Amino acid sequence: MPAFPKPKFSYNFDLQNEIASLKAHKQHRQIPEIDDDHVLIATWNIANLGLQKRWNEHYQMMAEMIQWFDVIAVQEVNDNLSGLRALESFLPAEYDLLFSDKAGNNERTAFIYNGQKLKLLEKVGELAVPPKDHKDIHLESIDQPFKGFDRNPYIAAFSYRNFDFILINVHVFFGSDRKKEDLDRRALEAYAIARYSDLRRRSKNAFSRNIITLGDFNIPKAEPGDPIYEALMARGLKVPEHSSKIYSNISSDKQYDQIAFFPGIKSRIHTHGVFDFDSVIFPDLWQQSAKDFRAYVKYYISDHRPMWLQLHVDPPS
Repeated sequence: MPAFPKPKFSYNFDLQNEIASLKAHKQHRQIPEIDDDHVLIATWNIANLGLQKRWNEHYQMMAEMIQWFDVIAVQEVNDNLSGLRALESFLPAEYDLLFSDKAGNNERTAFIYNGQKLKLLEKVGELAVPPKDHKDIHLESIDQPFKGFDRNPYIAAFSYRNFDFILINVHVFFGSDRKKEDLDRRALEAYAIARYSDLRRRSKNAFSRNIITLGDFNIPKAEPGDPIYEALMARGLKVPEHSSKIYSNISSDKQYDQIAFFPGIKSRIHTHGVFDFDSVIFPDLWQQSAKDFRAYVKYYISDHRPMWLQLHVDPPS
């Protein structure tokens, strides 16, 4: 997407105070500590990473949150890797990167993961639907054909203890919330992801049947009746039952970001949630002007919040 407008005002803050606020809110939102019996998986759309000119202090705040998780799928990584590299520079040494080539809107997707805890397996690549299969990506309510992804989902397989799992990092086409053709295109992309995931988990050649799709699906509402949500759920994927209305965008009016999985994963989920970092950072700027606060957070941090879940993994027998 185009860069958000850079705020025309200056704002100085105490980095350590902001990080302390994030850590305190982490406890309030009950994000567990990393431990040996679980894998903490997250997704975060970091607005125009590499395109918007953040300060080192902003990268340090984002790195603080990222290192709370074992692996995090990141969307909106610009073809210019300077933002991702800056973020990497503030992460602990055990964190490694994977990233795709650029696609629609000059964007990559990436995985940041704890390489000391998780083993990266051989399966890494982009999800593409062969042209001969495009005809199979169809929904009754949609006339337009599927013509491929705007940004191919990015796949990586990991292992922890005796548990192998595949993550599919997604950033579905956006366009406009007001145009039916754009909403239909989103729904077709969501169905293509669901279909691929279902076919692969059922295949006798499946690398792993533990498939989790996560990222920015651009779903306005994760509930029955939303065509994109229903397309994503059409082949058996599920999302966590959200007990609160903490939305994944800082405007708190959309449920674009999701983590979806098949029922076999559900028994492993211990806890999950969304981290609303924007409710605790830069409090004096918020008091000064809510409009300036939102413009500053969208440009220097993101307009999306991290979403996460914790999976239980049994110790080796």
